[in-house]
Amino acid sequence: MAVYLDHAATTPMRPSAREAYLEALGLVGNPASVHAHGQAARRLLEDAREDIAAALGCDPVEVVFTSGGTESINLAVKGLFWSANVDTSPTSPVGRAGILLTPAEHHATLDAVDWLVRRQGAEASWLEVDGDAVLRPETVAAAVDDAEVGAARPALLTTVLANNEVGAVQPIRAIAREARRAAVPVHVDAVAGFGHVPVSLREWGVDAVSVSAHKIGGPVGIGALAVARGATLEALHHGGGQQRALRSGTQDVAAAAAFAAAVRDAVADGEAERARVRVLRDRLVAGLLAAEVGATLRGPALDATLDDDGTGVPARIDANAHVTVEGVAGETLLFTLDMAGVSVSTGSACQAGVTEISHVVRSMGLDEPTARGAVRCTLGPMTTDADIDRFLAVLPAAVARARAAS
Repeated sequence: MAVYLDHAATTPMRPSAREAYLEALGLVGNPASVHAHGQAARRLLEDAREDIAAALGCDPVEVVFTSGGTESINLAVKGLFWSANVDTSPTSPVGRAGILLTPAEHHATLDAVDWLVRRQGAEASWLEVDGDAVLRPETVAAAVDDAEVGAARPALLTTVLANNEVGAVQPIRAIAREARRAAVPVHVDAVAGFGHVPVSLREWGVDAVSVSAHKIGGPVGIGALAVARGATLEALHHGGGQQRALRSGTQDVAAAAAFAAAVRDAVADGEAERARVRVLRDRLVAGLLAAEVGATLRGPALDATLDDDGTGVPARIDANAHVTVEGVAGETLLFTLDMAGVSVSTGSACQAGVTEISHVVRSMGLDEPTARGAVRCTLGPMTTDADIDRFLAVLPAAVARARAAS
């Protein structure tokens, strides 16, 4: 019996998304063409944009389709930084050289900022997260106040909605309020949170929100960046200006249609599906801790909520269970579980297939030996009680083998 518990990496395409994709592949016409075939493609594309915009709490014109979460994040981070420094030196008093971020961001953000630091004169201002990998509003307030009187005035603040490793949900409304006091643009990487917690560009009052289709049952190769009408970004791609001059290139109608179908299903499933997954996740965690294998739950408590804005949003996405296992290398446990037919993640970044110690867990204040034992289980629509039973059944022996090897 094969068990897949790595839905945060990618989740299978929903049947509705596959059907929409295959049907749209039979459509002939470039959506930028003015003839009847082109306009038919355009209508399908814009219908998809409307559905996705509704789920992102923005207007359709504010949705820019991209090739995925990584491009969306790069467009937001680099575009906001460049727009703050057009026709100026990034280190001049009239420019904005600072970028506010935490060390717990996804590598798409960390690497984009690193490139701007090395090549464009940006200055990274690191904001600490707490022991649950949460960025506190008071930390943002202090950073904004300090930066405004310093040399590196902030060009933007970028943060995740939900941490991709430990599942911690950030108090976005409160973070955005603090940034707005100093007119600092805010980008939210919602790739790991979209479909798990409410997303709203408008209600949050932020400038840009990044999402990806394959995290919610859409196809790989398409994402979106919601860009507020009043936000100013410089483009990464030039050559046609098909999408508000923010991204050029022929738009992928079939992928957009499939993305929209996945979004519609995710919205329709809503709280009922999240509640189902939450029950499975809680049983997985309870069984894992009861197994006495030296595991410690990391991130916010399973029943914690965010009350900064009175909404009671879960402080942790329902599909996430992240632990560290004492005396075990996470990648070794991954292999022993894989041999038993269970797929999980180490919770660390994986670049070109090479695992590394989790920078997220290290940013939470844990030492290197502890961080090395990180393991992430993430659930999805296909997860069943039988999957949890199988995981818990093979876990003790897998840990024992991994501990012996470690």
